[in-house]
Amino acid sequence: MRINKKFRVTVILVVTVIISIAAIKPHRQNDFTNLQVLPKDISPKALQYIMVDEFQDGLGVGCNFCHAHEKGSLHLDYASDEKPEKEIARAMMRMTIGVNKKYFNLRRPLIGEPSLAVTCETCHHGVPNPGQQVGQ
Repeated sequence: MRINKKFRVTVILVVTVIISIAAIKPHRQNDFTNLQVLPKDISPKALQYIMVDEFQDGLGVGCNFCHAHEKGSLHLDYASDEKPEKEIARAMMRMTIGVNKKYFNLRRPLIGEPSLAVTCETCHHGVPNPGQQVGQ
C-alpha cells in the first residue's frame, strides 16, 4: 500500500508540473508592426510610456493625431502610414536621438529613456506645433 501511495503522489506531482508548464505561455516577441525608429523588440510597457508620457503629454495630442482609423471603424490602425504626422513623428524622434548623441554625448540614446537631455517636451511644451502658444 505504501508504494502505491508514493506512486500516486509522484504521478500527481508530475501531472501538475506538466499542466503548469503547458499553461505558461512562452515568451514571444510582441506583435507591433511597422516600427521604424523604436526598437522592434520594445516591451508593451515601454511603448505605452513613450506614446503616452512622451508624445501625448509632450505634444498635448491623442493617439489619432498620428494614427489613422481602420477603414470603416472607430479602431485605430497603428501600423498604417496613412497620416503624414506619423512620418513627422519619426523624423522628430530621429532628430531628438541625433541631438542627444551629438551635443550631449549620449552613446546610444533611445526615445523614452530618462537620460535624454532633449525630449519632445523640450520644444513642444504640450502643444503640437512648437511655435504655437499654449491655449491658442
